[in-house]
Amino acid sequence: MPEVKKVATRESYGNALAELGREHEDLVVLDADLAAATKTGVFKKEFPKRHIDCGIAECNMMGIAAGIASTGKVPFASSFAMFAAGRAFEQVRNSIGYPHLNVKIGATHAGISVGEDGATHQCSEDIALMRTIPGMTIINPADDVEARAAVRAAYEMEGPVYLRFGRLAAPVINDRPDYQFEIGKGIMLREGTDVTIVATGLCVGFALEAAEKLAACGISAEIINIHTIKPLDAELIVNSAKKTGKVVTAEEHSVIGGLGSAVCDCLCGYESVSICKIGMYDVFGESGSAAELLKKYGLDGQGIYEKVKSFVR
Repeated sequence: MPEVKKVATRESYGNALAELGREHEDLVVLDADLAAATKTGVFKKEFPKRHIDCGIAECNMMGIAAGIASTGKVPFASSFAMFAAGRAFEQVRNSIGYPHLNVKIGATHAGISVGEDGATHQCSEDIALMRTIPGMTIINPADDVEARAAVRAAYEMEGPVYLRFGRLAAPVINDRPDYQFEIGKGIMLREGTDVTIVATGLCVGFALEAAEKLAACGISAEIINIHTIKPLDAELIVNSAKKTGKVVTAEEHSVIGGLGSAVCDCLCGYESVSICKIGMYDVFGESGSAAELLKKYGLDGQGIYEKVKSFVR
């Protein structure tokens, strides 16, 4: 079998910004002394006059981005998810969300796949935080193709957007001619009859891997890729849930407030549907390789397979 191409979505973010920068002179990129890690350095190299290094001052960076947006330009404020959503939450809420300014937040190094950076940098709470901000769009792409499309779509829409990217190289699963990205619309990747697996980000590839193993056990799994957490594609999820009667959510995030919670909110009126959430169960991460951590917390293909199999049977 040919080797599957893998690309970290933070790489996709940097490349997409540079591509958009050639097309749109109103695009400005801000960073908090992390251009090499967030990959905005790619944009900085090509457009140094449109790149602002705000230093290790994420809260100030969000305020600057808000000011730039008020002039009609389109700023992308970039940092690690822990700092973009966590440290700067007040500024994102009050300076960007409340006035509904056209700021795009590029949050890299999300989830436990940050690995050896340890628990303090492994942000598994960011989606929950951003979901509470009225009018905030949240996008968590699964691979390189989707991440590039997401950055472009974020630029083209009006209003604040939280874009979530990873450090770990993810398999490219959307490299096909018919792929279409639309904010707020999930993608049916595989049809099934026994259980619906609703996945986002890095877990989408693992869900597809799990589906193959489940098929070998006689379990037909339907796989839905939800790249946009907010607004959620409720119609797609409800229709699938009605068909299978069982729904499993899979995310590299806390089961509190993330995709799982959003899906539960969506399906709370359907008593005939059973739901299981896969994610971080009210715990912090720890230092270790990304692969080891994903395996320990049951977020890899094998972990999702085992939990879904147990849930269905």
